[in-house]
Amino acid sequence: MHYVVLAVQSLVVVVFLVSSAGKLKSRGDIREFTASLRRLRILPASAAGPAAFCVLAAEVAIWVLLVIPVSVARTAGFFVAAGLLTVFAAGITLSLRRGEQVPCRCFGASTTPLGPWHVVRNLLLAGAAAVAPVLPSGGAVRPGGLVVAVCAGLLLGALVALFDDLVALFRPVPSPPHPGP
Repeated sequence: MHYVVLAVQSLVVVVFLVSSAGKLKSRGDIREFTASLRRLRILPASAAGPAAFCVLAAEVAIWVLLVIPVSVARTAGFFVAAGLLTVFAAGITLSLRRGEQVPCRCFGASTTPLGPWHVVRNLLLAGAAAVAPVLPSGGAVRPGGLVVAVCAGLLLGALVALFDDLVALFRPVPSPPHPGP
């Protein structure tokens, strides 16, 4: 099970590293994220700025805690991730029930509107993060197993972070209207 924990750890690190980096690329990115929180209408408009700062701080704390090679730090990182992802899922669900069409600024500049997929994604990630620290992790770690587990987590994390872009890439493009006779 140690390899599963390593894979989940790598997955969660990538997700939150990419997410926080996407909000820190420029001042415009954090402003857009703050505006998207405001448009979700789950908090008072005046709380969007402080909430955006808290989300960003939590995202950075998660990946930092998960890369520290100390068991208690890793466990804290997993549980903070599970909690934050659950809050995200609840907030998105509330917004969807009201019929809001807010772009997902989860990883920075995406303009894809939040949808049920984002709720499912966050709940699956929250479940993985909550279960990982309680899995048995004893036994020797073999280099080959370590490489496979970490690479699997990195790949899954990249797919999660790029999913909206991948879907858009393969979405059919409407054909332009044909001129009349």
